[in-house]
Amino acid sequence: MPRAAAIRFKQLCNEKDLDYRVTLLEKAPLLGGHTLSGAVLEPRALEELFPDWEERGAPLHTPVANDRAGFLTATGRIPLPILSGTPTDNHGNYVVRLGNVVAWLGEQAEELGVEVYTGQGGIEVLYNDDGEVCGVATNDVGVAKDGSPKGSFERGMELRAKATLFAEGCRGSLSKEVIAKFGLDADV
Repeated sequence: MPRAAAIRFKQLCNEKDLDYRVTLLEKAPLLGGHTLSGAVLEPRALEELFPDWEERGAPLHTPVANDRAGFLTATGRIPLPILSGTPTDNHGNYVVRLGNVVAWLGEQAEELGVEVYTGQGGIEVLYNDDGEVCGVATNDVGVAKDGSPKGSFERGMELRAKATLFAEGCRGSLSKEVIAKFGLDADV
Protein backbone atom coordinates (compact mmCIF):
# COMPACT_ATOMS: atom_id res chain seq x y z
CA MET A 1 0.00 0.00 0.00
CA PRO A 2 1.63 3.26 -1.12
CA ARG A 3 0.35 5.27 1.83
CA ALA A 4 1.89 2.90 4.34
CA ALA A 5 5.21 3.01 2.47
CA ALA A 6 5.16 6.83 2.41
CA ILE A 7 4.26 6.93 6.11
CA ARG A 8 7.01 4.53 7.15
CA PHE A 9 9.64 6.28 5.03
CA LYS A 10 8.66 9.68 6.46
CA GLN A 11 8.68 8.24 10.01
CA LEU A 12 12.21 6.92 9.46
CA CYS A 13 13.33 10.28 8.03
CA ASN A 14 11.85 12.10 11.02
CA GLU A 15 13.47 9.68 13.49
CA LYS A 16 16.87 10.26 11.90
CA ASP A 17 16.28 14.01 11.47
CA LEU A 18 16.57 13.72 7.67
CA ASP A 19 14.64 16.23 5.60
CA TYR A 20 13.51 14.18 2.61
CA ARG A 21 10.54 15.39 0.60
CA VAL A 22 8.01 12.57 0.24
CA THR A 23 5.21 12.97 -2.30
CA LEU A 24 2.19 10.74 -2.81
CA LEU A 25 0.01 10.89 -5.93
CA GLU A 26 -3.65 9.87 -5.63
CA LYS A 27 -5.41 9.54 -8.97
CA ALA A 28 -8.85 9.85 -7.37
CA PRO A 29 -10.16 13.31 -6.46
CA LEU A 30 -10.42 12.17 -2.81
CA LEU A 31 -8.08 9.99 -0.79
CA GLY A 32 -9.33 6.42 -1.03
CA GLY A 33 -11.84 7.33 -3.73
CA HIS A 34 -10.86 4.41 -5.97
CA THR A 35 -10.73 1.88 -3.13
CA LEU A 36 -14.29 0.63 -2.92
CA SER A 37 -14.09 -2.84 -1.44
CA GLY A 38 -14.94 -4.00 2.01
CA ALA A 39 -12.45 -6.19 3.81
CA VAL A 40 -11.51 -7.90 7.01
CA LEU A 41 -8.46 -6.07 8.29
CA GLU A 42 -5.92 -7.39 10.73
CA PRO A 43 -4.83 -4.32 12.74
CA ARG A 44 -1.25 -5.56 13.27
CA ALA A 45 0.03 -3.57 10.26
CA LEU A 46 -1.57 -0.40 11.62
CA GLU A 47 -0.03 -1.10 15.03
CA GLU A 48 3.42 -1.21 13.42
CA LEU A 49 2.90 2.24 11.86
CA PHE A 50 0.84 3.77 14.64
CA PRO A 51 0.74 1.94 17.99
CA ASP A 52 -1.88 4.53 19.01
CA TRP A 53 -4.14 3.90 15.98
CA GLU A 54 -7.26 3.77 18.14
CA GLU A 55 -6.55 7.17 19.74
CA ARG A 56 -5.83 8.58 16.28
CA GLY A 57 -9.35 7.61 15.18
CA ALA A 58 -8.56 4.84 12.71
CA PRO A 59 -11.81 3.79 11.00
CA LEU A 60 -11.90 0.32 12.53
CA HIS A 61 -15.26 0.25 14.27
CA THR A 62 -16.67 -3.22 13.62
CA PRO A 63 -14.78 -6.09 15.24
CA VAL A 64 -15.38 -9.51 13.70
CA ALA A 65 -18.01 -11.10 15.93
CA ASN A 66 -17.87 -14.64 14.56
CA ASP A 67 -16.38 -16.71 11.77
CA ARG A 68 -18.01 -19.26 9.50
CA ALA A 69 -16.42 -21.22 6.70
CA GLY A 70 -17.84 -23.83 4.43
CA PHE A 71 -18.13 -25.40 1.02
CA LEU A 72 -21.05 -24.20 -1.05
CA THR A 73 -22.78 -26.96 -2.98
CA ALA A 74 -25.78 -27.06 -5.28
CA THR A 75 -27.98 -27.94 -2.30
CA GLY A 76 -26.48 -25.92 0.52
CA ARG A 77 -23.41 -25.24 2.66
CA ILE A 78 -21.20 -27.84 4.28
CA PRO A 79 -19.68 -26.21 7.39
CA LEU A 80 -15.94 -26.35 7.99
CA PRO A 81 -14.19 -25.82 11.31
CA ILE A 82 -12.37 -22.55 11.93
CA LEU A 83 -8.81 -23.45 12.87
CA SER A 84 -7.02 -21.04 15.17
CA GLY A 85 -4.10 -19.25 13.53
CA THR A 86 -5.30 -19.87 9.97
CA PRO A 87 -6.60 -17.24 7.50
CA THR A 88 -10.15 -18.27 8.38
CA ASP A 89 -9.61 -17.26 12.02
CA ASN A 90 -10.50 -13.56 12.20
CA HIS A 91 -10.49 -13.17 15.98
CA GLY A 92 -9.18 -9.66 16.73
CA ASN A 93 -9.75 -8.40 13.18
CA TYR A 94 -12.16 -5.72 11.96
CA VAL A 95 -14.67 -5.43 9.12
CA VAL A 96 -13.83 -2.20 7.28
CA ARG A 97 -14.54 -0.18 4.18
CA LEU A 98 -11.05 -0.12 2.72
CA GLY A 99 -11.58 3.32 1.17
CA ASN A 100 -12.04 4.79 4.66
CA VAL A 101 -8.82 3.15 5.86
CA VAL A 102 -6.95 4.46 2.80
CA ALA A 103 -8.30 7.99 3.39
CA TRP A 104 -7.30 7.83 7.06
CA LEU A 105 -3.80 6.65 6.15
CA GLY A 106 -3.53 9.57 3.72
CA GLU A 107 -4.45 11.99 6.51
CA GLN A 108 -1.83 10.42 8.78
CA ALA A 109 0.75 10.72 6.01
CA GLU A 110 -0.03 14.43 5.59
CA GLU A 111 0.33 14.99 9.34
CA LEU A 112 3.83 13.50 9.12
CA GLY A 113 4.74 15.89 6.30
CA VAL A 114 4.06 13.75 3.24
CA GLU A 115 2.84 15.90 0.35
CA VAL A 116 -0.37 14.36 -1.00
CA TYR A 117 -1.71 15.39 -4.41
CA THR A 118 -5.24 14.19 -5.14
CA GLY A 119 -6.67 14.12 -8.64
CA GLN A 120 -3.14 13.61 -9.97
CA GLY A 121 -2.26 10.34 -11.61
CA GLY A 122 1.19 9.45 -12.84
CA ILE A 123 1.01 9.12 -16.61
CA GLU A 124 4.66 9.01 -17.68
CA VAL A 125 7.85 7.59 -16.22
CA LEU A 126 10.73 10.07 -16.29
CA TYR A 127 14.26 8.82 -16.97
CA ASN A 128 17.59 10.60 -16.53
CA ASP A 129 20.38 10.64 -19.15
CA ASP A 130 21.67 7.29 -17.85
CA GLY A 131 18.27 5.65 -18.42
CA GLU A 132 17.48 5.44 -14.69
CA VAL A 133 14.03 6.24 -13.31
CA CYS A 134 14.11 9.75 -11.88
CA GLY A 135 10.40 10.43 -11.29
CA VAL A 136 7.01 10.67 -12.95
CA ALA A 137 4.91 13.20 -14.81
CA THR A 138 1.28 13.73 -13.81
CA ASN A 139 -1.78 14.10 -15.95
CA ASP A 140 -2.96 17.44 -17.31
CA VAL A 141 -6.13 18.75 -15.65
CA GLY A 142 -8.95 20.80 -17.12
CA VAL A 143 -9.17 18.73 -20.31
CA ALA A 144 -12.47 18.31 -22.19
CA LYS A 145 -13.72 14.87 -23.23
CA ASP A 146 -12.41 15.49 -26.75
CA GLY A 147 -8.92 16.22 -25.37
CA SER A 148 -9.02 19.97 -25.90
CA PRO A 149 -8.04 22.30 -23.06
CA LYS A 150 -10.85 23.91 -21.06
CA GLY A 151 -10.60 27.30 -19.35
CA SER A 152 -9.40 25.55 -16.20
CA PHE A 153 -6.56 23.73 -18.05
CA GLU A 154 -3.30 23.22 -16.17
CA ARG A 155 -0.27 21.33 -17.42
CA GLY A 156 0.71 18.29 -15.34
CA MET A 157 3.75 18.34 -13.07
CA GLU A 158 7.10 16.63 -13.46
CA LEU A 159 8.03 15.17 -10.09
CA ARG A 160 11.69 14.23 -10.01
CA ALA A 161 13.01 12.13 -7.15
CA LYS A 162 15.99 10.20 -5.81
CA ALA A 163 13.66 7.22 -5.38
CA THR A 164 10.30 6.49 -6.99
CA LEU A 165 7.94 3.81 -5.68
CA PHE A 166 5.36 2.51 -8.14
CA ALA A 167 2.28 1.23 -6.31
CA GLU A 168 -0.44 1.44 -8.94
CA GLY A 169 -2.29 -1.71 -8.01
CA CYS A 170 -2.50 -4.70 -10.29
CA ARG A 171 -1.48 -4.14 -13.89
CA GLY A 172 -0.53 -0.47 -13.53
CA SER A 173 0.65 0.95 -16.85
CA LEU A 174 3.73 2.73 -15.45
CA SER A 175 4.73 -0.34 -13.45
CA LYS A 176 4.39 -2.48 -16.59
CA GLU A 177 6.68 -0.09 -18.46
CA VAL A 178 9.37 -0.19 -15.74
CA ILE A 179 9.11 -3.98 -15.39
CA ALA A 180 9.56 -4.43 -19.15
CA LYS A 181 12.36 -1.85 -19.51
CA PHE A 182 14.49 -3.33 -16.74
CA GLY A 183 13.46 -6.99 -17.10
CA LEU A 184 12.20 -7.11 -13.52
CA ASP A 185 10.05 -10.15 -14.29
CA ALA A 186 12.92 -12.25 -15.67
CA ASP A 187 13.00 -15.75 -14.22
CA VAL A 188 9.66 -15.26 -12.51
